[in-house]
Amino acid sequence: MKISVFGLGYVGCVSAACLGEQGHEVVGVDVNPVKVDLVRAGKAPVVEERIGDLTARVVASGALRATADVAAAITGSDVSLICVGTPSEPNGSLSTAYLERVTEQIGEALAGHDRRHTVVFRSTMLPGTCLDLLVPILEKASGRTAGVDFGVAVNPEFLREGSSVRDFFDPPKTVIGELDEASGDVVAALYAGLPGAVFRVPIPVAEMTKYADNAFHGLKIGFANELGAVCRALGLDSHRVMDVFLADRKLNISPAYLRPGFAFGGSCLPKDLRGLVYAAQRADVSVPILAHVLPSNEEHLRRAFELVARTGKRRVGLFGLSFKPGTDDLRESPLVELAERLLGKGYHLKIHDANVSLSRLLGANREYIESRLPHLGQLLAASVEEVLEHAEVCLVGTADPAVLGALPHGGDQVIVDLVRLPDADRRRTEEGYVGLAW
Repeated sequence: MKISVFGLGYVGCVSAACLGEQGHEVVGVDVNPVKVDLVRAGKAPVVEERIGDLTARVVASGALRATADVAAAITGSDVSLICVGTPSEPNGSLSTAYLERVTEQIGEALAGHDRRHTVVFRSTMLPGTCLDLLVPILEKASGRTAGVDFGVAVNPEFLREGSSVRDFFDPPKTVIGELDEASGDVVAALYAGLPGAVFRVPIPVAEMTKYADNAFHGLKIGFANELGAVCRALGLDSHRVMDVFLADRKLNISPAYLRPGFAFGGSCLPKDLRGLVYAAQRADVSVPILAHVLPSNEEHLRRAFELVARTGKRRVGLFGLSFKPGTDDLRESPLVELAERLLGKGYHLKIHDANVSLSRLLGANREYIESRLPHLGQLLAASVEEVLEHAEVCLVGTADPAVLGALPHGGDQVIVDLVRLPDADRRRTEEGYVGLAW
């Protein structure tokens, strides 16, 4: 393929050289004449493992050249990769100045283009930037229609500085946000034969994936550092602790707990987090991430209450009460906490949980619920239908098939979904359905 790459920093330089190595005909474009001259001389504008030799090789073979002429690059290529910077403004917002400038230039060049060209954004940008800002600039500058006269896609990069070339050829995944199928096909062809899963998704989803990755990477680093500080204060070898932690691939290093849902609870997580933060405080170790996990969980629970409050309705049915499906353990269940708040604010509540029977609750479990919901026996309903007959608002905190099969579609009842129902995608188009985090 004939490819133009705009921006010859880390991402652009590596992308251009690696695509040239794969046999594509690539032209790098940059406003900085020093970078252009370096590439023309077969030298990489950045210092990076393998990039120097690779750039020299693909330039010598004719697979990669460089120019400052935007119009010539567009005329001589079928697809453009936009890799310009999106730095932070002083207030933390994203600067799109470079993106807007190059997008307008590309749009002007497309005005005289007589064949379909696909514009692919590799730059990191917040969801909505492409469709709400950049596509209108392209259409206005070109006088043409996106998805008809030219293609548009978002293709975030997952290249680590220091190992970018290696990461390009062995990516963890390839994400393609496509305006239309034809645009996605062009991007998919660029990476044909490379390992890793390929995700073809709506453009805003692709924009968000880079933020999800980097936020989680930062969270992991902060978590490890805080835990290390606590271990040191307690006289422990933090690396030996983390070796054990990392060995668990079922729960710790896995997809477990990474699906948005309701707040967590139970007899372990809240108690252990409180205990760890207390130990850190006693050792005079500041752990702001760990200290704010429970407040964050509390905020998520508050969001659920607010969804009910916004309806203006007073009769509420709650499906599910235990902290984990298939059990009757009510200790520190967020659903118990939610029920308590609703009662405290004067809502008329009916609850159904097939696994919870007041007569079967024993020991600490019974003591806990008697202290939090002393009138639980009056609130529990024997059937799903009894709750549905009572409720103007149905709070769904369980995936019990009996509940799922009985929930209404549309109508006057509001469905507040705390678990992401199996048919949530379809329900989102129905009046009265509200998802907690989706």
